[in-house]
Amino acid sequence: MRLAATVMAIGLGAFTLAAQAQQITGAGATFPAPVYTKWGEAAKAALGLELNYQAIGSGGGQNQILNRTVDFGASDAPMDPAKLESGKLLQFPTVMGAVVVIVNLPGIAVNQVKLTGELVTEIYQGKITKWNDPKLAELNKGIPLPNLAIAPVYRADGSGTTFVFASYLAARSPEWKDKVGAATSVKWPAGTGAKGNDGVAATVANIKGGVGYVENAYATQNKLTTVQLRNKDGKFVDPTMVSFQAAAANGDWANAKNFAVNLIDQPGATSWPIVSTTFIELPKDPTDKARSANVMKFFDWSYKNGDQIAAGLEYVPLPAAVKDTVRKAWAAEVK
Repeated sequence: MRLAATVMAIGLGAFTLAAQAQQITGAGATFPAPVYTKWGEAAKAALGLELNYQAIGSGGGQNQILNRTVDFGASDAPMDPAKLESGKLLQFPTVMGAVVVIVNLPGIAVNQVKLTGELVTEIYQGKITKWNDPKLAELNKGIPLPNLAIAPVYRADGSGTTFVFASYLAARSPEWKDKVGAATSVKWPAGTGAKGNDGVAATVANIKGGVGYVENAYATQNKLTTVQLRNKDGKFVDPTMVSFQAAAANGDWANAKNFAVNLIDQPGATSWPIVSTTFIELPKDPTDKARSANVMKFFDWSYKNGDQIAAGLEYVPLPAAVKDTVRKAWAAEVK
């Protein structure tokens, strides 16, 4: 009896280990890392799948999935269509979010300062170097902008957040578009680099006069001071879930190839001007079909059960019709 019990215990232990071994691996964007982490925690109990996600930046995520060192890559910037094709990758969205501008100014409250895309561009070009610059003072009459040097902070790593932010600057400034452009890494005319959304947030928090750009969830979680931005309709808006959803509602999803919808500088009186979708890249020809199936199982579960989690972390869930289109793409393209 004791021997049988021991054999049974060993068998049960092996079964438990096998169940625990159902792991999926991903790497890439820091932008969606908080929601992927929470989805992973919730899905582990529901599906028996364990998510191992490394937030190494969008550029790293794209490289890792192209090299097939992870089960999926994650990127805030849509991958180049030629790379998707040559890499035999399917790209699909998971959630939407917003990039916000954060500042560290003594005596200034959250969303008290107003900025325009043109002025933000001049700050990152090194043309506006003091917070009490006449252009900033004119826009912020009655607000005690300090006589402090402006310390711009940008992402030093390959970053989808940089792609989104630089795309916004390019949309508002022809000079930026021609000389700097929009990519996961650009040659910044001015400022200091930091790694990851959390690195930018921490650097701005540590420097009086600092200004940076981060995903909204990082600003919210770290209680950083955000600013108002002027949108395409000429209205100054706060970074709120309502303004993010207003921008997302105007996206042309139906005609977006590879789901790469452009949500930058969308019209609408209440639209936040820097909203973006974050993406997953999944092999169409997986070497391990079971692990690939588990990736799709995980994100299908997250589509069905994760909207409340996402909204609680300041992300905007995808429209139901977009989720259905993604499911059809999984069935048709991943073999």
